[in-house]
Amino acid sequence: MAMSMQGQLSVFKYLVTQKMKGVEKYPLVMMLEPLFACNLECAGCGKIQYPTDILRKRLTPQECFDSVEECGAPVVSIAGGEPLIHPEIGSIVDGMIARKKTVYLCTNAILLEKNLHKFKPSPYLIFSIHLDGVEKTHDRMVCQQGVYKTAIAAIKLAKSQGFCVMTNSTIFQGEDAQEFRRFFDDNMALGLDGMMISPGYAYEKAPEQQLFLKNEQTKAWFKEALKDWRTQGWAFNHSPFYLDFLEGKREYDCTPWGNPLRNVFGWQRPCYLMNEGGYAKTYGELLETTDWSRYGHASGNPKCANCMTHCGFEPSSVAEAFSSLSSFFTLVADFASIKAPKKVSASYDRTGTYDEVLAKAEGKTLTGTKS
Repeated sequence: MAMSMQGQLSVFKYLVTQKMKGVEKYPLVMMLEPLFACNLECAGCGKIQYPTDILRKRLTPQECFDSVEECGAPVVSIAGGEPLIHPEIGSIVDGMIARKKTVYLCTNAILLEKNLHKFKPSPYLIFSIHLDGVEKTHDRMVCQQGVYKTAIAAIKLAKSQGFCVMTNSTIFQGEDAQEFRRFFDDNMALGLDGMMISPGYAYEKAPEQQLFLKNEQTKAWFKEALKDWRTQGWAFNHSPFYLDFLEGKREYDCTPWGNPLRNVFGWQRPCYLMNEGGYAKTYGELLETTDWSRYGHASGNPKCANCMTHCGFEPSSVAEAFSSLSSFFTLVADFASIKAPKKVSASYDRTGTYDEVLAKAEGKTLTGTKS
């Protein structure tokens, strides 16, 4: 798992506290979109189709800090748009780390090499690199050639400087499950600290609606792609219960309040993926005034019918794990049964202090870096 031991302990303490207090609705990961502007126009994206005046809007660092303190989630996922376009992204990340929040900084990595100097390795910082498969597949999905190579170069540089790096991948209609098994192997060979994977959600604004999987198609695809994954040495940054759900081995309904979204408009109703209830001014208003019975598989809402994304169902899998002692120990035993990925620290020169590693990395060209 990409999350550090400090981060895992923080999340564990938080979950136990919510359970002991009898809190029914609590956030697990706060989704933060400090801007919508992006340097790509991906086929399956429904986040960037806004007029120019909206794309120019930015949340200030203080607005971000106030939101994360109000929400209280132990993990913050900074997305967009492309977060590295934000001129104050370094300050935003530093402020989250100072508050001991685990930060997933989601990026397509096009600007990562140029901006890496704004960050320092921390047990609370994870670069989450958007990679939708092997080179030909990823470049096709982001509608631009060369992006995969740029991302891989940035991953190698970030790893050489001691950062924690993982990938996040979205699965669409027609993808080759066997190709993705090779992709998982390639990621582990790169020395990545983890991988996230999820079926895409059919955003209404996404330009190519035919790309999205239906519910049963999702289960069939993941059943093939994840066959015997526990024995493959693949480091997924998910609860194994959620991966079982994707394969059709467990049944969950959505926890729409589990990953609340704060963006330039406010707190989005009802969830990170869907905006049909407008925006709340505060997190408390979002929680208290949203009719949650209208969302999830059981609600009959057609917009929820085919959704199996991690932002809605990972919180459900975590809730099951903490629903009883027997469920928790089942999860612990499951984690213990998973084959650990091979260590590939030899792939990158990480000897010495951080400053020494940084100096050595800056003294090399990318082509001179070990791979």
